[in-house]
Amino acid sequence: MIRTATRYRMLAIFVLPALAIYVIFSVLPLLSSVILSFFNSSNGGSAFIAFGNYVHLFTDPYISGHFWNALRNSVEFFAIHLIVELPVGLLMAALLTSATLRRSRGIYRTLLFIPATLSVVIVGFIWRLIINPLWGVVSFPLLGNTATALPTISLMSVWEYIGIPMIFLYTALLAIPNDIVEASRIDGASPWQLFWRIKFPLIAPQFGLITILTYIWTFNGFDIVYALNGSAPGPNYSTDILGTLFYRTFFGSSGQVADLDLGATIASVIFFIILVTTAAYFVVLQRRIKTYEL
Repeated sequence: MIRTATRYRMLAIFVLPALAIYVIFSVLPLLSSVILSFFNSSNGGSAFIAFGNYVHLFTDPYISGHFWNALRNSVEFFAIHLIVELPVGLLMAALLTSATLRRSRGIYRTLLFIPATLSVVIVGFIWRLIINPLWGVVSFPLLGNTATALPTISLMSVWEYIGIPMIFLYTALLAIPNDIVEASRIDGASPWQLFWRIKFPLIAPQFGLITILTYIWTFNGFDIVYALNGSAPGPNYSTDILGTLFYRTFFGSSGQVADLDLGATIASVIFFIILVTTAAYFVVLQRRIKTYEL
């Protein structure tokens, strides 16, 4: 009994500091934003208006138009990462675990992960120079056209962070027991069959987890767009995502007056969108994917 009490006491000593930091810097600000979204402090006071800010967000022609535009852009931002980043990351992880790159595996792994260690400001500056229509390699103004601006920024982000899913999937492939791989080869499985029928189902839980983490990150995205286009992403708000809309509304920027209550409302809506989608993923999809685990 004494040993059990001592064990729990030691566990509390190590866990409580991290838990306190998480509550102070994550949970409390989140709760404060949600609570603030139910108040109106525009007249110098603080009046409780229940869901008034949410009604204003979804019914006001000006702000609702910007919100739905930012939401569509965030979905496109995530879709490009999902379509490009994850398959390419899986391909690179498969190549790194193959016999072809066995000798130089460490060099390629390091080179592919280096962009993820760079500052977003540096990445944005470098790519601005590369695609500059005056002295860059592209004569077309990719960031100055409403049809190409967001896909261009998304691909810049993919280039920077593609090393992260690659490392996750690479470690998952390395964790597959060699006995299963050798047994499949003895049974006559080709390299293509070995990967898609044996290896990929075993790393499906990790692949699904990376997908939902990419979703959370992209819907919280802000830095790469702000570094390239500022808080009023052009042209004509074609690169405005939920993160930049929240920043412009809450702090005030580009001629827009700060509105703390409406900014907190947008932040709360972003949180609930991510929460509902993530919960649906873990309840519906993750249960099915777990059937592939060893």
